Amino acid sequence: MRPSTHFKHCPRCGEPAAERETNAPLVCEPCGFTFFFNPCVAAAAIALHEDGKALFIKRAKDPAKGKLAIPGGFIDIGESAEEALRREFKEEVNVELDDIHYLSAHPNDYTFRDVTYPVLDFFFTARITDAVNVSALDDVDAFLWLDPREVNPDDLAFPSIRNALKTFLAGKPF
Repeated sequence: MRPSTHFKHCPRCGEPAAERETNAPLVCEPCGFTFFFNPCVAAAAIALHEDGKALFIKRAKDPAKGKLAIPGGFIDIGESAEEALRREFKEEVNVELDDIHYLSAHPNDYTFRDVTYPVLDFFFTARITDAVNVSALDDVDAFLWLDPREVNPDDLAFPSIRNALKTFLAGKPF
């Protein structure tokens, strides 16, 4: 169920919400309040070590528990995508990133507690220069160093990651 289906009343005045298309804005006739249902935003990176292998994680929680992903997460209010990326890498795998470059963006759906959130995932490439302190931390079951060319797309947690890896491999000079 998308977030828009959960709004049965106006968040400003409490009046019952009019029927609408699932993703249409909530427009309250009595008070004029309009609420747009925009996607959440997230940032993740294909982060390479000097040996050419990329840092992947095994997800510790649903959605997609046990599947492969790349470190990343939701962008907080007031945070740039790059700031979120650096924070998420520190929180999830205790890694500092260098040489961050935009790769692509892909839509995704993320189901949490029976609500499916539309997400726009921003993907980057980055370098990891010091990998000695890599650890499986927040929401991470394990970390793996893998050759991106050898990762089975079916093992990846989300379609957006599969699309980003495809984009990366298409432009990567091996």
